[in-house]
Amino acid sequence: MSSKDTTKNRLVLGLPKGSLQEATFAMLQKAGYKVSVGSRSYLPNVDDPEIDARLIRAQEISRYVELGMLDAGITGYDWIQENGSDVYEVADLIYAKQGMRPVRWVLAVHNDSSVQSVRDLQGKRIATEAVGLTKRYLAKHGVQAEVEFSWGATEVKVPELVDAIVELTETGSSLRANNLRIVDVVLQSTTKFIANHKALQDPFKKHKIEQIAMLLQGALAAESRVLLKMNAPEDKVAAVSKILPALNAPTVNHLSTVGWVAIESVVEERIVRELIPQLKRAGAEGIIELPLNKVIR
Repeated sequence: MSSKDTTKNRLVLGLPKGSLQEATFAMLQKAGYKVSVGSRSYLPNVDDPEIDARLIRAQEISRYVELGMLDAGITGYDWIQENGSDVYEVADLIYAKQGMRPVRWVLAVHNDSSVQSVRDLQGKRIATEAVGLTKRYLAKHGVQAEVEFSWGATEVKVPELVDAIVELTETGSSLRANNLRIVDVVLQSTTKFIANHKALQDPFKKHKIEQIAMLLQGALAAESRVLLKMNAPEDKVAAVSKILPALNAPTVNHLSTVGWVAIESVVEERIVRELIPQLKRAGAEGIIELPLNKVIR
């Protein structure tokens, strides 16, 4: 194969550097892609010869995908909106730095502030990293205020330097620690797998993007589920199966021991502690719980 052909059959993938990096690498690992970062941190290695990865700040990925410098990338919906990027949203990946939940950009003020709504910020000063989002939010509510870019440590600027902030939060703990209260939610955001429109017209790249999306979604689906396996007498199958929730129906296979079957089902991990005692009482034996890497529907 010529070097030209080799270049064509590679997908340039943008991965988020910073707060989403660790969670993204872990999710890719579960999806089947091992990512390692050496001394050249801009060029992480993926154990798939058809993927060229680039480690870039999440804030910038959607712009580079739109321009075609990246074929696809993983970034937040918030940064797509902030940049106004024209990209194709391949998949919604609900995970964040600290857990499997959306994050929020919130309008916050000091606990002692008289501000009770966004309209109280008329003529005031607001600090944020998401300047575009904030300006559009204020315009939507007919409020004119000064919006300044914050280079970091945004929470500590209230109330001495600014009247309010628009800040990203996942749990709200940092805001509370800095004596801030939330006035309103500006935007709720999830992690997105995005692609360049032109890249999706290339058969190889389209196939590769769809493959990665399917495996990532499968890995996410497995995060909250486990596999339950057990044995039961044939005359107890109906009672045991009735207890088990499943994606379709529990799988039942006959064992070499006459009169016994093996039953397995994928279930939500949060209900396992309630299910196991019920299954035992219904006649199940040898119950085991196994973690999952992927659940492909």
